[in-house]
Amino acid sequence: MSNFVLMLTRDDVTVADAHAVLELALAAGTEHIGFKDVGLPREEMAALVDTIHAAGRHAHLEVVSLTEEDERTSLELGRELGFDYVLGGTRWQLGAQILRGSDIRYFPYAGTVIGHPGTLDGTADEILAEIEAMRNDVTGVNLLAYRHIKLDGDDLVRQVCAASPIPVLVAGSVASVERIRFVSDAGAWGFTIGAAVLDRKVVPGANVTAQLTTVLGTARSVVA
Repeated sequence: MSNFVLMLTRDDVTVADAHAVLELALAAGTEHIGFKDVGLPREEMAALVDTIHAAGRHAHLEVVSLTEEDERTSLELGRELGFDYVLGGTRWQLGAQILRGSDIRYFPYAGTVIGHPGTLDGTADEILAEIEAMRNDVTGVNLLAYRHIKLDGDDLVRQVCAASPIPVLVAGSVASVERIRFVSDAGAWGFTIGAAVLDRKVVPGANVTAQLTTVLGTARSVVA
């Protein structure tokens, strides 16, 4: 099965009611919960991490800052606040250096990420070459497959998951039961969903709790 990472975010920004959504996620049994490095002050981010850990779950920080200075600050914040996973960021050498010696599992972006909210460029071969270069310094990679500006997302997921020597987390626009099944069947380590759950799109009309239980059930039903 693939790991479902609930992101308390919309349009690559942490939502203002993240604490309320977090309580629903914990009650539904969500194991992996994260948010972005933009949208909330440090104190509120620390409180979210503490709540996630108090429930015995895994906290993820996704780095979407664009400048090197801001990315460095976010990576350092991820280490200081004790996240279990740091996702994203476009400077994997910097991330590997800052997070080295910690227990944090690091999944930087693979490929060329453009703008905010991020889109992806680069061929499958180029992305796999970058993964090969970073494989000894990171835990896995964060792939914005369904935000690629040219390539079909399904094809990209299939190619990268089949050939990557390290785990692949598919992020961005995983917004349906069919897509969850596809990325799970393709061998992805996991996938993130944010706005599709918060805006009740995975199961049209159902409340957030029903969205969560559907996503969790779908992910668990796929046996790799």
